[in-house]
Amino acid sequence: MLTHAQIWRAVDRLAEQHGLSVSALAKRAGLDATTFNRSKREAPDGRARWPSTESIAKILAATGTGLDDFMALIDGTGTARRSIPLIGFAQAGGGGYFDDAGFPVGGSWDEIVFPNVGDEHAYALEIAGDSMLPLYRDGDVVVVSPAAPVRRGDRVVVKTREGEVLAKELKRRTARTVELRSLNPEHPDRLLQEGEIAWIARVLWASQ
Repeated sequence: MLTHAQIWRAVDRLAEQHGLSVSALAKRAGLDATTFNRSKREAPDGRARWPSTESIAKILAATGTGLDDFMALIDGTGTARRSIPLIGFAQAGGGGYFDDAGFPVGGSWDEIVFPNVGDEHAYALEIAGDSMLPLYRDGDVVVVSPAAPVRRGDRVVVKTREGEVLAKELKRRTARTVELRSLNPEHPDRLLQEGEIAWIARVLWASQ
């Protein structure tokens, strides 16, 4: 039997897993920022309030989380974990590590153990250099989901057809162009034509 506390604990754990507050998780899913606030979990008379099925479905979709993984958070067994590829930025810019869709291929990489984010193609990239400062430092690791939907304001990793790999914020995307905001004010924003882009994927989590 599912309890009120289990469901809310799973929401809290899902937000934590993705490095978000529950308010940020709600906003990412297109919900009101207060949807999962603690004040919303009980009525004024003390009756338990449950999150709606629709709100749960939206946060699962927004984080690329499968129902089985959410159930693991509910039943208290912890977050399902698995090994994912760990690829360096220099490797990512070369050939042989990704297919045309931006999914890692080949197997000649290190691995790290990470909570299952519901995307079998998720992988980790190790940051190199200072172009992503102050958000990402040299040696930080970001976990990327090529299957997750990408929206304005998301932090993304982009690979161009010339082999350049960029970690920036998606500012705007049209049918023809992609505008990227630099995370480091000392580096310029970028405007790329869609034809210049090999793939674009959303950053789900970063070690810091």
